[in-house]
Amino acid sequence: MNRLQEKYVKEIRPALIKKHDYKSSMEAPKVAKIVINMGVGEAVAEPKQLEDAVADLTKIAGQKPVITKAKKSIANFKLRENTPIGCKVTLRGEKMYDFLDKLVNISLPRVRDFRGVSNTAFDGRGNYTLGIREQIIFPEIEYDKVSKVRGMDIVIVTTAKNNEDAKELLTELGMPFAK
Repeated sequence: MNRLQEKYVKEIRPALIKKHDYKSSMEAPKVAKIVINMGVGEAVAEPKQLEDAVADLTKIAGQKPVITKAKKSIANFKLRENTPIGCKVTLRGEKMYDFLDKLVNISLPRVRDFRGVSNTAFDGRGNYTLGIREQIIFPEIEYDKVSKVRGMDIVIVTTAKNNEDAKELLTELGMPFAK
């Protein structure tokens, strides 16, 4: 069991159960999965860009991503249906906690002018979405070998019923929300 997962099981979950008076430990909100998505619009003209994005995402997540394809054709973007235009990876279990630990404690503090993550990026059902502008904040990415700086979306899916419970859970897990 990793450090963050152990903290959740031994400290955070019992505290949440006590505070909200849950009857079962299964009622306490937990992180279900983390989805990391990287859209690579340049892949239409240069397929090599997609290979680089897949390699970067593999290093960051520790798991091979799935290549996503365009759902429909858009002439203005020179995009045809089923053209590969991005990649995504879904993390669960131990890899999810490893990634969350690394994101909160190592990567986010490396962002320039970082003042905390947004308080309003919840979707109403207890899920949190975070956009990152550059992949070089992750320690696995070697700055000299980066061909192009790419951003990514990180969606943290929780079992919380509402935003308040989800925010409380993520705060306890160490997510640095803006004051």
